[in-house]
Amino acid sequence: MADKSRLSLNTATVKSWTLEQCVEACVRHGIPALDPWRDIVQKTGAEAAGKLISENGLKVSGLCRGGMFTGEDEAKRQLALDDNKKAVDEACAIGADCLVLVVGGLPAKSKDLEGARTQVRDGIGGLLDYARSCNMPLGLEPLHPMYAADRACVNTLKQANDLCDELGEGLGVAIDVYHVWWEPNLEQEIARAGKRILGYHVCDWLVPTRDLLLDRGMMGDGVIDLKTFSSWIEKAGYDGLIEVEIFSAKNWWNKPGDDVLEVVIERFETHV
Repeated sequence: MADKSRLSLNTATVKSWTLEQCVEACVRHGIPALDPWRDIVQKTGAEAAGKLISENGLKVSGLCRGGMFTGEDEAKRQLALDDNKKAVDEACAIGADCLVLVVGGLPAKSKDLEGARTQVRDGIGGLLDYARSCNMPLGLEPLHPMYAADRACVNTLKQANDLCDELGEGLGVAIDVYHVWWEPNLEQEIARAGKRILGYHVCDWLVPTRDLLLDRGMMGDGVIDLKTFSSWIEKAGYDGLIEVEIFSAKNWWNKPGDDVLEVVIERFETHV
C-alpha cells in the first residue's frame, strides 16, 4: 500500500484549476507535492510560482513538459530547442526534480519515423549541455505507440533506456503506467532504468477506452496491475514521489476538484 507522503498531484488531474488553486488544495488535503503544467506556471509567472509553492511547503516532482523536438526544417527545430531551454529555466525556478520530456512525433507531411527519432536524439543532445549547466535532470517519457505520429516517437521504455545509454548523464526516464504497462520485458527494462528513474506516474487503462487521450481511469478502475508495477519500480531502487496524472474529459474533469482529490488519495493508498 502506497504511503501518502509520496503522493504528487499532476495538475492535469484537476485541469480547470489555476496553480494557486492546486497549491491550496494540496495543502488542504495533505498532499505533499505537485507537478504543474507549464501553462499554469506561465500564467502565474515562474518566479512567483516557485515562491508560492515553496512558501506552502510543497515539493515539485516535475514540470510538464518540455520536448516536441521534431520539425520539418532547421528553423522550427531551433525554435523548439529555444523553448526547451526556457522550460529548463522554469523548472529551476519552481524547484522541480526534473523536466519531463514528451519528444514529438512525425514532422508535418513526413512519413520518416526513423528520421523523426534521429531528430529527437539530436534535440535532446542539444538541450543536455544547457540542462546540465543548470543542474536540471531531463525525464524522458516514452508514450504509447498510438501517439507515435503526433506526440512522441519514443514509444517504449527500451527505446528511452537506449537513448539514456547513448546520451549519458543528465538524462533519465519518467515512467507512466498508461504508456508502458503493455510493453514486453517491462520488468527487465524497469530494472535496467534503475537509478535513472526520475518520475513514476500512475492512473489506469479503461476497457473500453472511449478516447485514447482523454479517457484515463482512476487507479483501480482499469486493467493495469498497479501493485506489481509498483513493486518493480521499488525493486529498481526508486523511492521518490509518485504522481497521479489523469486526463478524463467525460468523467473526472467534470467533478468538483476536492471530490476528485479525496478519491485520488483513497485509491493511491489502496491500489498503488
